[in-house]
Amino acid sequence: MNTWSVVFLGVIAVATLAMAIVQVGVLVAAGLLARRVGRFVDEIEREVKPILGHVNAITRDASRAAALAVTQVERVDQLWTDVARKVDQTLASVHTLILGPAREGRALILGFQAVMAAIREFRSRRSRSNGKEDEDGLFI
Repeated sequence: MNTWSVVFLGVIAVATLAMAIVQVGVLVAAGLLARRVGRFVDEIEREVKPILGHVNAITRDASRAAALAVTQVERVDQLWTDVARKVDQTLASVHTLILGPAREGRALILGFQAVMAAIREFRSRRSRSNGKEDEDGLFI
């Protein structure tokens, strides 16, 4: 072996040693970083758990409030439906109560007018017939 090969072999050995040291350093740094990230995640979980619990409670309360609101809206809708139906029934009853006697009253008035017209007609015929007999007697 010549000296240059020993020098190159030494350079290769030193470079390999340096690479090994750098790799061990990177592995140690990665391990420390992984440990720090783990602690960070644990801390975030501790801080976020109560918030998530509150969010769940808020969501649950909102769901319950929405269900109650739907129930109330359905009750109000049913109430208005009942009110509208009863108003319609009341108006129909009032219509029947007012128009029935009004029709009967109108029929009575029309009957009375017919009787009065018949009496007038009878009187006018009688007066015309009385007047014609008197004129006929004078004529001869």
